[in-house]
Amino acid sequence: MPDTVLVLNAGSSSIKFQLFGAGEGDRLTRLLGGQLEGIGTARPRLSARDAEDRQAVDRQVPPQDAADVGRAQEVLGGWLLEHLGAPPVAVGHRVVHGGPDHAAPALVDDALLDRLEALVPLAPLHQPNNLAPIRSIRARRPDLPQVACFDTAFHRDHGELADRYAIPEELYRAGVRRYGFHGLSYEYIASRLPGVAPAIAGGRAIVAHLGSGCSACAMVAGRSVESTMGFTALDGLPMGTRPGQLDPGVVLYLAAQRRMAPAEIERLLYRECGLKGLSGGGNDVRDLLASPDPRARLALDYLAYRTALAFGSLAAAMGGVDGIVFTAGVGENAAPVRAAIVERCAWLGPELDTERNTRHGPLITTDASRLPVHVVPTDEERMIARHTLQVLRRHR
Repeated sequence: MPDTVLVLNAGSSSIKFQLFGAGEGDRLTRLLGGQLEGIGTARPRLSARDAEDRQAVDRQVPPQDAADVGRAQEVLGGWLLEHLGAPPVAVGHRVVHGGPDHAAPALVDDALLDRLEALVPLAPLHQPNNLAPIRSIRARRPDLPQVACFDTAFHRDHGELADRYAIPEELYRAGVRRYGFHGLSYEYIASRLPGVAPAIAGGRAIVAHLGSGCSACAMVAGRSVESTMGFTALDGLPMGTRPGQLDPGVVLYLAAQRRMAPAEIERLLYRECGLKGLSGGGNDVRDLLASPDPRARLALDYLAYRTALAFGSLAAAMGGVDGIVFTAGVGENAAPVRAAIVERCAWLGPELDTERNTRHGPLITTDASRLPVHVVPTDEERMIARHTLQVLRRHR
């Protein structure tokens, strides 16, 4: 068994994981992938498949053993150790918010954990769950190196105009600024463009990460120069349960006129808005596409409309655009959503090829299109594994 790197991506009700074998240089081989889902429910389940897509495990977990993310991590860690016979050389974690101080992945220590804990209010849906497995592993195996990889890091070299809000300097220095998210996904796409779309890799690209969370990024020569997301993961494009762009006056109205407490407003904005709010309950794009309900159509039209508006803004930030890339669950798999967005962006020059789009690319525009549009699958876990190995080697 080669040295292995474990990658964990913990959410509120699941821990997704990938195990990679580490070869020479940065060569990584995916050995195992799966998840422990249903955390905090009556029927948690651990499942995984190996590199040949054979089932490695598929079993229910006693509810008391997966009542929260920390305890679920202990179950997952125990199974992995039994299955592999040896621990990984390091564990890499997706951490949504790195704040203003972290522009690169970092080896975890107590001081870093304390700083990341202070950022929980800026990512309440993600940050606590990202940190729980780190603390669990640190308590049981303090000698096992862990690396935090930040979704904000890819955007941290934005220029000042893109980084700031029009607020007093004191607030900016306190960390109230536009961070951007989904950076690990965008960084992976940037690494793939020279191979899959060399004509735009060195130019001006708009990349749309469309999934349960949605954002878009303006890249020039593979570097982020602007993003639709800002201080928190609420801003920008409409998402599964988050509203995207929202007048701050709405929050003032909810507090002053509707007498909603901060916790109530937080729950509304993170869990009840977006496609769910517009459709009246559903936020899975597959269900919305199959639904005859006009509210489902409204939700999808709104997503396409707002995404097209954002593309125009990002093109302006770069002084033009040389190509568009769709990625993540919806971006990679929902052909009608891509078609609706591209149609609204016709003024930029894309000419959709319906057959190519139905096949999900990788090129979904015609050969004569003035603006190429690509579909490139993302792989955040592989990006985390790369970073984890690089940090580990530097510290060794």
